[in-house]
Amino acid sequence: MKRSLLYLVCSLGAWSVQAQTTRLDKEAAFSAALDKNFGIQVSRNQLNIAKNNAAILNSGFLPTVSATSAANYNQDNSTIEFPGQVLADGTPRPNVVLDQAEAQRYNAGVQVNYTLFDGMGRRYNYKALKSRYALSELQLRETIENTVMQLFSVYFRVAQLSENQTVLENILALSKRRLTRAQYAFELGQTNKLAVLNAAVDVANDSISLLNAQQNLGTAKRDLGVLINGDLKEDYSVDTSLVFLPMQRVEALLAGAKKNNVQLLLAQTNTRINEYDLKVSQSGFLPRVGLTGSYGWNLNQSAASAFFPGTNNTNYNIALGANLTWNLFSGGQTLTRIKNAKLALDNQEILKAQQDLSFERDLMNAWQVYENSLSIFALQEELVKTSAVNFKRTEEQYTLGTITAIEFRQAQLNLLNAETSSNAAKYNAKLAEYALLQLSGQLLNTEF
Repeated sequence: MKRSLLYLVCSLGAWSVQAQTTRLDKEAAFSAALDKNFGIQVSRNQLNIAKNNAAILNSGFLPTVSATSAANYNQDNSTIEFPGQVLADGTPRPNVVLDQAEAQRYNAGVQVNYTLFDGMGRRYNYKALKSRYALSELQLRETIENTVMQLFSVYFRVAQLSENQTVLENILALSKRRLTRAQYAFELGQTNKLAVLNAAVDVANDSISLLNAQQNLGTAKRDLGVLINGDLKEDYSVDTSLVFLPMQRVEALLAGAKKNNVQLLLAQTNTRINEYDLKVSQSGFLPRVGLTGSYGWNLNQSAASAFFPGTNNTNYNIALGANLTWNLFSGGQTLTRIKNAKLALDNQEILKAQQDLSFERDLMNAWQVYENSLSIFALQEELVKTSAVNFKRTEEQYTLGTITAIEFRQAQLNLLNAETSSNAAKYNAKLAEYALLQLSGQLLNTEF
């Protein structure tokens, strides 16, 4: 069993060496996500749609121009009879035969319409479109911020699992040395078989822990590959070093959090859009004034008939006009739209007030989590130092034979737990810092 486990561990190590390794620091991960993340790409396209909608070409301020043209061709074959009619000499009046009588009609025209005044509806609708473009910009920023938080949550998980893997590899190597020592001692008659079996069990357990860690690390790396739209077969190597912002710097950033938080800015923009929508609805009570102009050309070519010769008629037409429409009563539809727009605005203001209160709560909670995370990380670092000193002394005593293998194993596990817990605390504290930066609206303005 021992040989099988060792062979499996060695095989996994060889695979890791052969896999293509890509160094991915935090700035490179951020840039890759910004350029290639699927969610960010979709949000950018939505922003471009809003940009197109907010352009002058979609404002209604420009005139409309339409052109028409037509061509018609007719060919008639007819016979006209005069029953009972006679000529002056008394002979019957002969029939008139029209063979392939052709007629053509051609026309072309251009019409221009321009609205001079529509109750200010166009103006406020255009402002609403501009605000919706601003809203899309904020939504893109929100998508980027959320993606960055998701990215570094996975990135730091890869970093944490990478460090944990190193710790587990060291633990496994130590357990293997203890097993070798127990086997030599048994062969020399200095210990019993139970010591050898306990050491072998510890090697097996540590091997299983390492295998699970390698599996979890591989899963986390593939998750990272999805977020940056990268090659899932690449073995990403991440940066495990962290630098925390000074507490004074974080406090300074939070001072302007309410002005820069993307959620609050979204609520403000939505309120402004609802205000414009209300004014657009109110414009329905005002008259509308417009200008029209047209130019037309017509050509009629008619064939000769039984009584008239063929004619060619050409006509040119220019027309200018003004119109005023005033919808004095629309069956209550305009009034209904205004009432609904007022209610929508009222709801948005309520939601904005709720958003303000929720933001204050989230900020207080995030600050408390941040402070606690830093404190826990500091305590975990001290625990690692203490556990390392304890393990070193325990190892010395075990070498001298003054303590049992069980006591040595417990010191080994204590050091393992302390190191892995410290790794988790370190990255949790950094994510708590990023959460504060996101609330302050400064996440994207900070070096990673």
